[in-house]
Amino acid sequence: MENVLRPVLVVGGSVLITLVIGWATDLLLREADERHHETPLWGLLRRARVPYQLVLCAALLRGSYDQVKVLEDHRVGIGRALTLTLIGSAAWLVIRIASAIVETSYSRYASARAHRDPARVRRVRTQVELIMRVVSAVVIVVAAASMLLTFPAMRAAGASLLASAGILGIVAGVAAQSTLSNMFAGLQIAFGDMVRIGDTVVVNGEWGTVEEITLTFLTVRTWDERRITMPVSYFTSNPFENWSRGTPQMTGTVFWHLDHSAPLEAMRDKLRDILRQCPAWDGRAYNLYVTDTTPTTIQVRALVTAKDSDDIWTVRVAVREEMIRWLCEEHPYALPRVNTADAARPPGQRDGGHDLGLVRDGDRAASRDDAVRPSLDKPRSLGRSGTGRG
Repeated sequence: MENVLRPVLVVGGSVLITLVIGWATDLLLREADERHHETPLWGLLRRARVPYQLVLCAALLRGSYDQVKVLEDHRVGIGRALTLTLIGSAAWLVIRIASAIVETSYSRYASARAHRDPARVRRVRTQVELIMRVVSAVVIVVAAASMLLTFPAMRAAGASLLASAGILGIVAGVAAQSTLSNMFAGLQIAFGDMVRIGDTVVVNGEWGTVEEITLTFLTVRTWDERRITMPVSYFTSNPFENWSRGTPQMTGTVFWHLDHSAPLEAMRDKLRDILRQCPAWDGRAYNLYVTDTTPTTIQVRALVTAKDSDDIWTVRVAVREEMIRWLCEEHPYALPRVNTADAARPPGQRDGGHDLGLVRDGDRAASRDDAVRPSLDKPRSLGRSGTGRG
């Protein structure tokens, strides 16, 4: 009878004590979370209740299973299994507690500086995530090494492994050169403030927002919701555009190709009216100038400003659309066109006898050629054709 009751008491008592302590701890954390709304620490610590209970149960069973005589034949195997469970659950608990502390520190910092310095908040967020990944990796490696050391065979092999550590280090360094370079690049990005989570970047002609940064890769979410995953070493060895670096304010350009007769002063006034009705314009500056000219058109450029990259896109498309609509309705002659009017003859050719009505076949051909020449050869015909001002 004792052989049956003792295992039940040991296992059942350990589980019961674990549930009671876990319930009491969770109750205290819940009350603390309700009393202290200014910090999320207590609520985050409640996420660690599962590894916490595993640590308690494994520790209780590890210390009391020796009292069960029925298990003497399997004492070594059960002890090693409980030890492995204890080490794994302890590593899990450490990671959860560290994550709660780091997340709480970041939340306090972000709430205090979110409105004053959003770029700094994004930088700290990037550093926090990479630090947590490093901490998790270190804890996992230490836990795995501790688990391996529980096996006697691993202890015996330790001396030989340490003796060949130099050769293994060289081989591992050569084999994992790319991985190590990405890891160091990730740390350089985190603490060098090169790029942060939430930054707007242009990489290989793709415009998007940095969505995730790890020790080995970086994910950019494009405007059409695609994800571009790139090694972090790319950002330390290649140039890229970071539109969120420093101040998020931006200046954008809008170009039009118009006729030489375009009403520039009226366009400046219309640009001012369009921007005043555009909520995305930040009111800092605007201008409109002719930046280039060709034999048939001129290039007009408008400069506009906005508080960030999203708003500058909105301002640019609004200005482009409204200005084209206004030109079509009010000044259609300002739009680019192909001029096919007849060119005026040179004065010397009029005096040569063509006024007498004697026109040869060759002159007719020349007249037809003149009629289809580009407007570069007929500057006087601009604005006088049937498609002109009317």
